[in-house]
Amino acid sequence: MTLVYRLVIAAAMVVSGGVHAYLYVHGYRHIPTIGTGFLVQAAVFCAVGALLAVGAPRWFGWASGVLSAGALAAFALSRTVGLFGFVETGAEPVPYAVLSVVAEAVAVLAAGVWAVRATRG
Repeated sequence: MTLVYRLVIAAAMVVSGGVHAYLYVHGYRHIPTIGTGFLVQAAVFCAVGALLAVGAPRWFGWASGVLSAGALAAFALSRTVGLFGFVETGAEPVPYAVLSVVAEAVAVLAAGVWAVRATRG
């Protein structure tokens, strides 16, 4: 994994983890199941991002893409059919929902591009 992809994915993971940690502390911890999910996501994403930045194994790049895709799917579910009985609308809470979606999309795209390039090269 080239340094650029590693650092882009790492930054995206840390941003998403940081957003979820902030939201957990500022109200989401009181939402059953969702609060725990936010705390776990914050811890895992920050840890994976930090490890990627300092030289984790290559498979962490793949894992980051999969984790971020799962986070995007959970976001979509929370805005449509609900997730564990939790439903939100639009981009609430602004700007954190948008920051999280952008960071996770960047991680998915960067991991995907890296994976395609790695298999071709």
